[in-house]
Amino acid sequence: MKIKGIIPPLITPLLSSDKLDTKGLDKLIEHVIKGGVHAIFILGTTGEAPSLSYRLRYELVERACKQIAGRLPVMVGITDTAFVESIKLANFAKENGADAVVLAPPYYFTAGPDELREYISDLMKEISVPLYLYNMPSMTKTMLDPETVKFASEIKGVKGIKDSSGNMTYFHMLKHKLKNNNDFAFYVGPEEILAESLFIGADGGVNGGANFCPEVYVNLFNAAQTGKWELAKELQNKILDISSAIYTVGKHGSSYLKGVKCALSLLGICSDTLAEPFHSFKNPEREKIKIRLKQLGLL
Repeated sequence: MKIKGIIPPLITPLLSSDKLDTKGLDKLIEHVIKGGVHAIFILGTTGEAPSLSYRLRYELVERACKQIAGRLPVMVGITDTAFVESIKLANFAKENGADAVVLAPPYYFTAGPDELREYISDLMKEISVPLYLYNMPSMTKTMLDPETVKFASEIKGVKGIKDSSGNMTYFHMLKHKLKNNNDFAFYVGPEEILAESLFIGADGGVNGGANFCPEVYVNLFNAAQTGKWELAKELQNKILDISSAIYTVGKHGSSYLKGVKCALSLLGICSDTLAEPFHSFKNPEREKIKIRLKQLGLL
C-alpha cells in the first residue's frame, strides 16, 4: 500500500556525538505516535545521518524498529558516499522490520543523470526492500531531474520520492511526468509549502516540526484530505509561525536542527545534544526558543 500522511523525519536523540539518548528516543517515538503521525523516517537530514558513526546508525535502526514494533511503517535513510554501505544498511533495516529505505544521490562527486540512473538500477539489484528517492539538492548538490525520477519509477521496488528542493515548479513537473503512475508516492519536505503541495496532489509531508508538535501537521493533512481548505490554510499559517519562530534563532545553517532539538529538550522529551561539529544552543538562544514556544501555545 502507498504510505500517505505525515512522516516526521525523526531527530536522533544524542547524549554525545556517538552515544544515543535511548530514553529520549523511546519518549520521542511515543510522542509522535500519540500525535497521530502516519509513518516514521529515521536517518534523514533532520536525523543528522551523515554525522553519525555506522555503529550508531545500526543501533538506532535496531532500537527504533523494536520500539515502534510494527505500529507504523518505518523508513530508513541509506544515503551514503559508499555504494556497499547503502546496501548493507538497507538489508539490515529490512532484517529489523523496516518497511522501506530512502536514498538521496551520493554527495561529494556530483553524478550526472545517466550515472544516477545506473546507480539506482544497480542498487535495486542488491536490495529487496521498497525504496523511496530523496531529492535534496541543497545538501547533495545534485537534482534528481524529472526524467531520472520517471526512469526510476519504472524499476520494481521504487515506490516514491521525497522532494526537499522547495521548488514548486519542479514538483509540478514531477507530478505531470508521472501522471499515469498512481502508485508512485510524492512527499514534500519543506513544511512551509505543505498545504500547497497537498492541494496539487502530494501524498504527505516529511516535516521536521512534526517532531515536537505532530498534531498540527496531522490536522493539516486530515483537513486537506477532507477538502477543508480554509482549516488547512489556518493550520498552514500556524506552521509558518512555527517555522519563523523556531528555525530562525541563531545565525548558521545548523539553526534549524538546533531549534528542533532545543524545542524537544524544553518539552522534556529528549536531549538537545547534536553530533559534532555542531553544538546545542546556549542560554540566550535557548531562552528565546522557550519564550517562542510559549507564544505559540506549545509550552
